[in-house]
Order: sequence, then structure tokens, then C-alpha cells
Amino acid sequence: MNKPPVSISLSSYGAELVRQRGQGSFIEVLAAAHATHIEWREELLTDESPLQLATDTQSQGLESIYSSPIELWLAGQSKPNPELITTLARAETFGAKWLKVSLGYFTNKNDLQTLSRALTRSPVQLLVENDQTLHGGRIEPFQRFFADVEQHQLPIKMTFDIGNWQWQDQSAASAARLLGRHVGYVHCKAVARRADGKLVAVPPAASDLHLWGQLLRHMPQGVMRAAEYPLQGDDLVQLTTEHVATLARLGQLRLESAHV
Repeated sequence: MNKPPVSISLSSYGAELVRQRGQGSFIEVLAAAHATHIEWREELLTDESPLQLATDTQSQGLESIYSSPIELWLAGQSKPNPELITTLARAETFGAKWLKVSLGYFTNKNDLQTLSRALTRSPVQLLVENDQTLHGGRIEPFQRFFADVEQHQLPIKMTFDIGNWQWQDQSAASAARLLGRHVGYVHCKAVARRADGKLVAVPPAASDLHLWGQLLRHMPQGVMRAAEYPLQGDDLVQLTTEHVATLARLGQLRLESAHV
């Protein structure tokens, strides 16, 4: 049985280390750990050469996702974020097949025809993620957005961030049931509340892995999934290898039992 594709969001290694080492230094780590994809983080870029990263990634057999913190829809504007076109082009220079952005302020007045024209000019597929904000981190706006996406037959999939739903007290299980068929990429993130009350991403416990497997049942079989939680230790290759293998197994036991 083919293993599902597994990505690592480079933010998992910590902003300070990633900026210090440069994102290109993690290509060999991910390749050695048997990841299939690497997620570049725009907010952590320093002086990296996009074309060099694209070449080095391809030589290691990895595919790329480009993550940008821009929002697809800005408050009070019907047309998509004017930065989208340049960000799509930027993602392409990094060799990325996908661009991940946040939903932003989606309303029933947003202009999806203009969005469609922007997407037809780029080979990069758009992935729209639930973030931690009130306007972009709740289930209902995504239901309306993807209903419009279907109506206009746009080539857009969802990045389903499992942990982010907690910032707005949304049920990840309900989100998976209602939005799962639109998902093209899953950000796996366990969440804990610190003593000061702040929510933070943490590595998964066994209970988290069980929950994630349940959520994946509502999504396309073998959907691409990523680690977006702290991966910090002395041996990053060994640590990453363990987590890549764990994420690749999510949802697989159910499939194997179905083939017995």
C-alpha cells in the first residue's frame, strides 16, 4: 500500500533556528527522514535564493508548498488580496506546486470571478487555511466559501489545520465532517494551554494521534499531511524520521483492516 505524502512545515524547527541556518539547510534533513514535501515559510525567509532552493529540493526528490501569511480576502474589499498574484508568482519561483494562505474576511459580496482569472494564470494550486482569528478560524465562513468555490468550479482546496480550530472554540470533529471533502492538505498540530492561559502548539500524545486518525476518515484517502508542531532535539534527522513515519500511518490502519 502506498504511503500518504508527508510534509514538514519548517516553522516546526523554531523561528530562531530556521532563520539562523536558512531554510535550505533542512532539505537534506527532510529527505533523509523520508518526507515527501517541504513547506517553505515566507515569514522565516532571510537571504535564501528561491531558484537554488527549487533546484536543491528537486534534486532530493522533494516537492514544495509555499506558505504565506497573507489573507485571501481583506476587510471591506470584494476583490481578492492584490498581493495574491505576486505571491503566486513567488511560490512558483520556489518550485512550489501549492500556495497556502489564510481565508481572511470572506463575505457574500466577494468577487470569485476575479479570483478565478488570477488562478488560471498560475500553475500553482491555492490552499486556503483556517487560522486562529475570529474571521478566519471558524467553520461557517469556510462552508460558505467552499460552496462558492464549487459553484464557480475553482481549483482551490483547503488546508485543514487541526489545532487552529481551538483558538475560536470550534470543534475539529465538526469541521472535518462539514469540510473534509474539500481538504487537500492537513496541518497536524496538538495544542496545550500554558499556565498563563495562552494556547500553544505541542507534539502529539497518543490521544491526539487517535483523534487525527478519526478526522482523516472524513477527508480524501491518502490526503497530504504535515507536522506543524515543535520538532526540537539534538538529532533532527532521527526526530523527523519518527514523526514522518507516525504521520504516514494516520488513517492507514483503517484501510489495511478493510483489505483483510
